[in-house]
Amino acid sequence: MDANLAKRSFPVVCVGGSAGGLDAYVRLLQHLPADMGVAIVIVNHVRTQATLLHQILPNHTRMPVELITEKLVIEPNHVFIIPENRDLHVLEGEFRLKSISKPRGWPDVITVFLGSLADCWDGKIVAIIVSGYDGDGAEALCRIKEVGGITIAQKPDTAGQPDMPETAIATGCIDFVLSPEEISQKIVQLAASA
Repeated sequence: MDANLAKRSFPVVCVGGSAGGLDAYVRLLQHLPADMGVAIVIVNHVRTQATLLHQILPNHTRMPVELITEKLVIEPNHVFIIPENRDLHVLEGEFRLKSISKPRGWPDVITVFLGSLADCWDGKIVAIIVSGYDGDGAEALCRIKEVGGITIAQKPDTAGQPDMPETAIATGCIDFVLSPEEISQKIVQLAASA
């Protein structure tokens, strides 16, 4: 295996959410060790307001938290945050930012990123849908399972806004329905077996 491929063989955990997502991100990150060997990518679908997650979340994890910029290298033991009003893709182990493809209505940035991971990431993929309005991410969940990934939805009764987890569950492509704390435990288990 060449060195570049080895660098891209660690798991990527995508946590997608929107309304009520901050509570889920905090509860999840507080229970994750900083040295699991996975990259955490938080895809919060915010179109117009600047995200503050890269300023808030460092208070809840020992992992470095970075706002994603063009061609930023994906590294394990980091938390990456999507900037507002951008679609996120992966290419050759780096993040790529593009103009948002759905400028009106509910964004589909989680769906776009999960699709890119399914097509372009060599390592294990864990797709997690937490609190939020609408159904962003749901459309890509079966594709994640097709490439051997794991899919998780937040238990709707633990979500501030259950629309996104409920839509994800309704696809029939969810492996686990868990609280944020249980999701953390599952990530630790999956990282240990990767």
